[in-house]
Amino acid sequence: MKKKILIISGGISKERLISLDTGLQVAKELKKNGYKVKISEPDNHLVRNIKQFKPNIIFNALHGQFGEDGYIQTILEGFKIPYTHSGTVASALAMDKEISKKIFIKNKISTPKFFKYSYDKNNSDLIKIIEKKLKFPVVLKPINEGSSVNVFICTKKNISKVLKLLESYKQIIIEEFIAGREIQVAIMGGKKLGAIELKPKRKFYDYRAKYDVKAKTEHIIPVELSKNKLDEVMNMALKAHKVIGCKGVTRSDFKFYNNKFYLLEINTQPGMTRLSLVPEIARYKGITFIKLIEWILKDASTKK
Repeated sequence: MKKKILIISGGISKERLISLDTGLQVAKELKKNGYKVKISEPDNHLVRNIKQFKPNIIFNALHGQFGEDGYIQTILEGFKIPYTHSGTVASALAMDKEISKKIFIKNKISTPKFFKYSYDKNNSDLIKIIEKKLKFPVVLKPINEGSSVNVFICTKKNISKVLKLLESYKQIIIEEFIAGREIQVAIMGGKKLGAIELKPKRKFYDYRAKYDVKAKTEHIIPVELSKNKLDEVMNMALKAHKVIGCKGVTRSDFKFYNNKFYLLEINTQPGMTRLSLVPEIARYKGITFIKLIEWILKDASTKK
């Protein structure tokens, strides 16, 4: 008898629409294959839905804040029902770009140079500090958002304007801009699944390039790299997966410039939309969408 799966999607983060799409695609595929499925928002009805539906497994399809930062994971652990993807600690570490980058550096995983900027400090010397530590252009990004939400490439001319746009975050990351190729690597159960290269028509692989069909980002698989270089980036992704303490499927985002890879971030709950990269990599490796979902469900656990 097929198991009962509760999918949690939606939420209140800026990635709500992507989460809803992920939840919908997973639900459609599971229903098509005979599973009993219920979709729930992570709202006041969640506890009631879990108690009434009595799922065998909870599929966490949330993205962004409260969904992949350890918050919902803490709640789910109280139910003692297996849930998918990484646990509380790994989710919190991966979502916090400052902490995760420090872990990468400690473990000798190359990542762009950066520093944390706090809005409660005087920023009159910020341009000088950037020129001394990083040089322009730089990347400004929130510490704890995903899907390239509110990520900006800044020059001296537009940095003041962008700083005002991001002021509600209180603290942000100011990071060295790395030009070059966009390489994404998927890890599945502590094993190297595969890689894909992205050629965005936009300035970089931002939110629109990821999720808007009209953005026409080119997906290249297999990646045109030597075997040694492909092994190198895959090993870096696997190492990041392990040092953060991740479970299940992760996707690591890299830049490749001057024959060197730089890890930008690791995603503990990659999307499952029609434009998502992990299903595409899996498909190239001969793993159908339902087989990928079933593997994620089988990997679900209560102890992370």
